[in-house]
Amino acid sequence: MLAVFRLLRALAHVMGGYWMVRREFPRLDEARKSLKVQAWSVRMLHIMGISLDVQGDVPQHGPLLLVANHISWLDILVLHASRHCRFVSKADVQHWPLIGTLAQGCGTLFVERESRRDAMRVVHHMADALRSGDMLAIFPEGTTSDGIGTLPFHANLFQAAISAHAPVQAIGLTYLDAQSGGQSHATDYIGDTSLLSSVWATVTAKPLCARVNFGPHLAAQGLDRRTLAALAREQVTALRRLTV
Repeated sequence: MLAVFRLLRALAHVMGGYWMVRREFPRLDEARKSLKVQAWSVRMLHIMGISLDVQGDVPQHGPLLLVANHISWLDILVLHASRHCRFVSKADVQHWPLIGTLAQGCGTLFVERESRRDAMRVVHHMADALRSGDMLAIFPEGTTSDGIGTLPFHANLFQAAISAHAPVQAIGLTYLDAQSGGQSHATDYIGDTSLLSSVWATVTAKPLCARVNFGPHLAAQGLDRRTLAALAREQVTALRRLTV
């Protein structure tokens, strides 16, 4: 019954977010939008029974490119709850019912993964956004993993930080059993796991804690994108290990 109640409250909260984006956001400046998104995300985690533990040097402003490991559909919510930022996401998310509208309202940049030309277009947009002082976030593994290891990083999007002379900050994400402190796989969204089954596993799990560990800034100047991606991956891996 608790799980069903959580799902109903979460759905109501999603509808409230949809209303907020469609009706309130056109009248708000970017700073107020950011505060609204962060508050909405914190509330959603509470509804789902997930506490938030933020560690390290939480960024206060851009320009900055955040890079994190990718475990779950919850990752974007968790990072928005920690510090609102603009995400770079696969293009098909833009067309998902409700979720696409919410993603657009949060300032998401969409990229066609199969198109090299579109990827370069997004890199140029990312660089422009960074030059304007934005805080962007990417999951450079390109897909979700089980959180035990860190997959190789795709380097292309790191070019935006190099072109804009913007620093990079690594983030280690881990989901923990709130009682034992051990790593939990209830939120995993990998392999053949469907979104619905992952959501159900999350809401039926024991109390969870999402731990977000922010690392130090990494200067992009003088580095090529592959070297920068490799250094960022090393930091993400170390930060993730520090959380368990």
